[in-house]
Amino acid sequence: MTIARPNRRTAIVAATAGVLGAPSVVRSQPRLRWRCVTSWPKNLIGPGVSAARLVSRINTMSQGELAVDLFAAGELVPALNVFDAVSNGTVEMGHTAALFWQGKLPAAPLFTTAPFGLPPTAHAAWIDQEGQSLWDQLYAPFRLKAFLVGNTGPSTAGWFRKPITSVEDLAGLRIRVTGLGGEVLKRLGATPMVISPSETYQALERGLVDAAEFLAPVNDAALGLQRVAPHLAFPGFNKPNGASELQIGLPHWSALPEHLKAIIQTACRAEHDEGLADAERGNAAALRQVVAAGAQPMLLPNDVLEKAASAAADVLAAIAGRDRISQRIIESYQDAMSLSGPWFQAQNLQRLMAFRKASQPNRP
Repeated sequence: MTIARPNRRTAIVAATAGVLGAPSVVRSQPRLRWRCVTSWPKNLIGPGVSAARLVSRINTMSQGELAVDLFAAGELVPALNVFDAVSNGTVEMGHTAALFWQGKLPAAPLFTTAPFGLPPTAHAAWIDQEGQSLWDQLYAPFRLKAFLVGNTGPSTAGWFRKPITSVEDLAGLRIRVTGLGGEVLKRLGATPMVISPSETYQALERGLVDAAEFLAPVNDAALGLQRVAPHLAFPGFNKPNGASELQIGLPHWSALPEHLKAIIQTACRAEHDEGLADAERGNAAALRQVVAAGAQPMLLPNDVLEKAASAAADVLAAIAGRDRISQRIIESYQDAMSLSGPWFQAQNLQRLMAFRKASQPNRP
């Protein structure tokens, strides 16, 4: 019996039919390309580096399924226009800080910090426990989803051309400041001014402001603030925390598959931890360096701190009275303060005792 052998064309058709009929094992993944704008100069120590690291994490973890391009302040949108750019869909993402949006949403700064407020770890705990839900509700009308990402740690009270010896020295003083600390200083007689980070040094150098509060020593030194205003004020009552935020347009977030959402959330949490670790190391070294170069640390007088604490309570009360969501945010934040306050004070007492012992090694 003669067996007919299929010709080449018949073999190709049969093989093709087999491939098409079988389930696909390897599928080409859809590639999303997003733009992330920031409020920071490119690679600015602290938040600028944090933004770059976050984008790199997302790109690596998603293996190309979500590709994010990073743009520094001014490259696509101005530093203080990030909120609007993400909200209106001009871009998909933004790395910034919630304290910049006080004019739109008076309660927003609490998701970065509040005067005399939560330190970094307690703030993160508040976000995990209740703050995230409130944040979502606050931003939802603006079609935004936000996450905690990156942290520059506690700030100083700023750099001043002249020393502050009493609350009277604040009268008429023009200070670059962001967040609710500006409202507090205004009630103490100062004139707060909102200036983007990249323009802060020039404003101080040209005498447009008499003082500038940005972040902490390592970030401030990168801007060169110590060169034109030598008096570095402590404690940083105005910003005891330095949390950044990642904003994502809500329609874009909602359309993501769950595994990409998980990647973004994981990348944000990892960057918050690494950013805070960087801040602890960097600020310790930077403080030593700027003092050695001539910076003059100063403790704010008691009358300044006492009046500032009273003014801070008034500022929060005024925000709480604006609307229901603001009231809920303030109440939740203050509940977290009441819970963590004694533990935080106990930790500080332990550190103070250790410092005293280290500074007097020969004392019995």
